[in-house]
Amino acid sequence: MNRERRLRPVMFAGTGSDVGKSVIAAAFCRIFRQDGYAPAPFKAQNMALNSYATPEGLEIGRAQAVQAEAAGIPCHTDMNPVLLKPNSDRTSQVVLNGRPAGNRDAYDYFRREGRDELRREVHAAFDRLAARYNPIVLEGAGSISELNLRESDLVNMPMAAYADASVILVADIDRGGVFASVYGSVMLQPEEDRRRIKGIIVNKFRGDLRLFDSGRRILEEICGVPVLGVVPYFRDIRIEEEDSVQLAAKSRQAEAGRINVAVVLLHRLSNFTDFDALEQDLRVHLYYTDNPEELRRADLIVLPGSKSTLADLCELRRNGVARAIAEAHRAGASVLGICGGYQMMGVEVCDPDGVEGEIPRLPGLGLLPVSTSMTGEKVTRQVSFRFADDGRECRGYEIHMGRTVAAEGACVRPLNRLEDGTAEGCLESRRCMGTYVHGILDNAAFVDWLLEPLAGRAERRETFDYAAFKEEQYDRLADHVRRHVDVERLYRILKDDD
Repeated sequence: MNRERRLRPVMFAGTGSDVGKSVIAAAFCRIFRQDGYAPAPFKAQNMALNSYATPEGLEIGRAQAVQAEAAGIPCHTDMNPVLLKPNSDRTSQVVLNGRPAGNRDAYDYFRREGRDELRREVHAAFDRLAARYNPIVLEGAGSISELNLRESDLVNMPMAAYADASVILVADIDRGGVFASVYGSVMLQPEEDRRRIKGIIVNKFRGDLRLFDSGRRILEEICGVPVLGVVPYFRDIRIEEEDSVQLAAKSRQAEAGRINVAVVLLHRLSNFTDFDALEQDLRVHLYYTDNPEELRRADLIVLPGSKSTLADLCELRRNGVARAIAEAHRAGASVLGICGGYQMMGVEVCDPDGVEGEIPRLPGLGLLPVSTSMTGEKVTRQVSFRFADDGRECRGYEIHMGRTVAAEGACVRPLNRLEDGTAEGCLESRRCMGTYVHGILDNAAFVDWLLEPLAGRAERRETFDYAAFKEEQYDRLADHVRRHVDVERLYRILKDDD
């Protein structure tokens, strides 16, 4: 660890949602690590369906797990003490310090009453993290200028004030209106918060950077804050994303010479990062769709996780996707279900206690001889396992509600055997299986086995090393940001020399 001088915490806050705060924070987690420091990420409150299990078996937002990976450290709930997992447009499950703490209506959650307890938990998590790591790389949420939420805010400027963090404002120039969004974000702050904003990063620039030279000067003049860098938009660096908004835009056309993998585009899809490794595999063309004809053209169909299994299963029956999956499987396509997708592939999904809502029971797709009952208890853990008859150890994690057992009168062959000997999942055949293990597709051994029956359709045969690929991508991201951001000036800011 670089002990020459401790750095002040830094917060990457945004002019709005999806401006690139998470990726910029990941970049600096890797940069600080490369430069000999021991950084750790922190986001007081995250709202996402894409979550991850810590080594202790607790739950945090996936973005902070990615940032921890970039920093080269294990993830921990202190990095994301409050996680909101939307159930609908108005309600979310609240996960506090890694454990479910009930469902809350958005209006009730964001009221001032009761915020002090959450604020104490958030501050305690930050203090524990700051005692172990330096610097702490904080990430804000959405816009820092939501005036109606300021008094109840846990994650933006009040958190920066508690941490005594230098704030770097991140703006997305690709969406337009960068001058108004930056100027408004700065000038709408109270004076004490405005003084805390020490720099601006203009993100997602397309074209010749020289065209924005005058723009940099104008921003600095009207805001009184230095522009530390203009970061070009990139497509050739792959960092796991937090939001699923771009999934449907991925090419849906089947490709000759590759194994075509269709991930069913559920309305409440969760943990879509399960498929990042497979998407980078040169043997595979992966796309997301809820179009029955596009599903019928796939060699492998994957049913992903869902925040609301019964609601999504109901929709699959309504829109014809359930029938298309069954028809594709009868025609020779492989089908893999993960978590909620595994539950849907069974004979039935029951919810007698109304854990997910008002639907008490639905018939499943009938592809696996299992039955699922929803329970209020959430299983969250990292797991080691061996699959089928393969002896190689693999790793993944579970985050699910519900218990899946053999259907009445059925005999189930497990897909996996956990390290304690517990049977997990269901293997009906080499072309039909389900599991609760997220991250199973990050294991090259399992992917090779899964694709083997389809290998004749791929021109390339080499195994893909996802772990090495991710390390390379973090380094490439750090290099990209170093080229376009004045990192030395940021160091002076964090050392109070600027």
